[in-house]
Amino acid sequence: MKVLALETSSKRFSLATGDGQQIVKSRTMVLNKILSDSIIPAIDRILTDSKLTLAKLDALVIGLGPGSFTSLRVGMATVKGLAFAANKPVIGITSLDAIAFNVGQTDQQICVLCDARRNLVYACLYENVKGKLKRKSEYLLTPLSALLARIQTKTIFVGDAVALYQADIEKYSVASDQKIIVNFAASTKSYPSAKNLMALAQEPLKKKKFADLNKLVPLYLYPEDCQVQR
Repeated sequence: MKVLALETSSKRFSLATGDGQQIVKSRTMVLNKILSDSIIPAIDRILTDSKLTLAKLDALVIGLGPGSFTSLRVGMATVKGLAFAANKPVIGITSLDAIAFNVGQTDQQICVLCDARRNLVYACLYENVKGKLKRKSEYLLTPLSALLARIQTKTIFVGDAVALYQADIEKYSVASDQKIIVNFAASTKSYPSAKNLMALAQEPLKKKKFADLNKLVPLYLYPEDCQVQR
């Protein structure tokens, strides 16, 4: 299946095209201007470079967040517009899942940790089971202290909030009764990518588990009256 994937939840706007499990083209751009000004030209460019058109695509994949509220809205509105115009199905993948996928195979618990501002983090716990990434917790918007209380086993942390909280995590691991071992993924693995969305979408693509476009919305986690632009 020929697919276009978009990831707009972070300051790194990522696109990829794929054919089956093979990535055809991918591109990541650090945003320094409003995404709405660049998203359509970027989509046109990667489709042209991939020798594809919207009509030739079999599906679209979108990162659901959580993350930047404005960018998530722009990404979702764009994908829905393309899907309705060309009658294409859509799959939504949570962006925290795409970050966890960066870690790869490991016998450690994976904790995705992203900055949510206001002294809060977006987080989720994962493990690898028979070579597949499995979620162990709900998607969280939480103070770091409440998250750390859930860490009871050897864990690798990944995400853009690791740089902010690494010292606090290390203090917790030393102070805990079990002296929990913690590790930290490289900063290059801190962000979700469209390539990861593509990989995570393979199973729902095969099973044709597509989203209901009328119900598909970004995963914000913050209550609507607390949403802040970043």
